[in-house]
Amino acid sequence: MTETTIERRTLGTAAPLEVSALGLGCMGMSEFYGTADESTGIETIHRALDLGVTFLDTADMYGPFTNEQLVGKAISGRRDEVQLATKFGNERNPDGSWVGINGRPDYVRRACDASLERLGVDHIDLYYQHRVDTSVPIEETVGAMAELVATGKVRHLGLSEASVATIRRAHAVHPITALQSEYSLFTRDLEDEILPTLVELGIGLVPYSPLGRGMLTGAVSRDTLEADDSRAVGRFPRFQGDALEANLALVERITKLAERKECAPGQLALAWVLAQGPRHGLGVAPIPGTKRVRYLEENVGALDVALDDQDVAELEQAIPRDAVVGDRYADMSSVNR
Repeated sequence: MTETTIERRTLGTAAPLEVSALGLGCMGMSEFYGTADESTGIETIHRALDLGVTFLDTADMYGPFTNEQLVGKAISGRRDEVQLATKFGNERNPDGSWVGINGRPDYVRRACDASLERLGVDHIDLYYQHRVDTSVPIEETVGAMAELVATGKVRHLGLSEASVATIRRAHAVHPITALQSEYSLFTRDLEDEILPTLVELGIGLVPYSPLGRGMLTGAVSRDTLEADDSRAVGRFPRFQGDALEANLALVERITKLAERKECAPGQLALAWVLAQGPRHGLGVAPIPGTKRVRYLEENVGALDVALDDQDVAELEQAIPRDAVVGDRYADMSSVNR
């Protein structure tokens, strides 16, 4: 696959940010999904930029801290090409231990300065609160984030896994450009209330795990996960025991539909997510994560998979909303707050 021009999407209307229609989640280049290799991650980011995938997503907690450093190295000399997103709020110690969720204004300021230093940049294009700290009024957290915009350290604000009530309160303090939440054929609960709210307020959607943490690609099974992969050790119930077998049976349905479309199952599942922007009338830019060039190139191929209304309906009939077995996380207490 050679250099190409990827279509663009606009996230948000009150504070719009133009990004590549498909982004790149960089988390797995440093942690959580088996063995990580910095040089391979940097190679993948360079290939993404060459292909026109310019919307890069990281967070201070990935590594922890090392993923921002990796992304910073990869974009050195190419900063002007990139729409750079990172996150704060899931606080960890340097040894990887977890501290908790932190939305205090003083922490917001310190976390931003630390991210800027690790990334080696003078501003962040999209700065998310990674998880909502219910012990701190959202108005105080977003107020501190708004100060970062005023000083030029941050250009646009985002939330992740926030509830409708939190989104509304946050948006009243400062325009929210994008909500990052899990969204895929396997996870569609935000269609009930959150998507209509985003449309109403003019907020874009950045779906993470649009391939169901890799399961929708058809390449994941009980035998393919490394021992240190977080999907293999109980963090994600959908990958455990009978739930995994039931969910892989659903993936087989996608595989059969993909054969008819002459594409990979992951490309078909990703094309469904990409189609939700026009369908719902809002900017949608999914960020499938990968640490390998060949999977990046496969994901980019999803942009060439055209779906009509009948295709969308068949996919949604193949995987009904209530068919997936298991919660998204073993601990769901920090999502949709």
